[in-house]
Amino acid sequence: MKDISKSDLTNNIPLAALKEGESTKPVTIAGVEFGGSDFTIIAGPCTVESEEQIVEIAGEVKKRGAKMLRGGAFKPLSFPYRSDSFFELGEVGLEYLNTARKTHKIPVVTELMDVKYLDKLCENADMIQIGSRNMQNFSLLEEVGRSGFPVLLKRHFGSSLRDWLGAAEYLLYYGCKEVVLCERGITAPHTHLKTSRFIVDLQAVPAIKEVSHLPIIVDPSHSTFQRSFVPHIALGACGVGADGIIIDVHPTPEKAAVDPLNALTYENFSVLAEKLTKIKEVI
Repeated sequence: MKDISKSDLTNNIPLAALKEGESTKPVTIAGVEFGGSDFTIIAGPCTVESEEQIVEIAGEVKKRGAKMLRGGAFKPLSFPYRSDSFFELGEVGLEYLNTARKTHKIPVVTELMDVKYLDKLCENADMIQIGSRNMQNFSLLEEVGRSGFPVLLKRHFGSSLRDWLGAAEYLLYYGCKEVVLCERGITAPHTHLKTSRFIVDLQAVPAIKEVSHLPIIVDPSHSTFQRSFVPHIALGACGVGADGIIIDVHPTPEKAAVDPLNALTYENFSVLAEKLTKIKEVI
């Protein structure tokens, strides 16, 4: 069964479910609000490449409208091969994120893939990202929930809304108080073309808001994997009522260590952030 039933709302996802008379409940993480009156922008590189790089990007995205910095110290890359131009920094990357956080006074969200790095991540960041591939890693969700640390929960690309909220329920059940959902695209049998590797399920935004009080943002970068599409999907996310976006930004996107096809330049990000502000004002 894929549809969320009344029984689900009462018995399976009571903590995530919207109660009568309720709407989205804002959560505040390190001073950044999700689900309130603002459209919250998270921005930064897909992967932390060096201390200099992440510190520079943190300053640039903050002054252009980002409220939180993203950057992957650990990356769930599809294949095991690494090189000088395709890599992840691991624990060192967490330390670089912390340097950027302190230098520019901007909160950090980064992905956790293994519970053994949980304490280290919590020391160096403000929010844990559970990536789409780990959305139903229930033992990881349990331990992260017990930590009480804020979580950005990405939807798996094969997941129903019922499964997604079930994963959120694990976090809430085990003790997490601040959970933000993130739509990052779903797959179908025909989604292996350049124009449709993932289908951005924007209708998930109003659908979630009908059944859950959790804030929801959209990832236009990893859902499209194409730079020219990213601004359109970001604007669409704002238009359908999302509470924010998480977006890849890099000084030289074509040279990015991971996902060079979807990151925006500083200038492109500035233009997009200005448009998003205007759209939110109109709405």
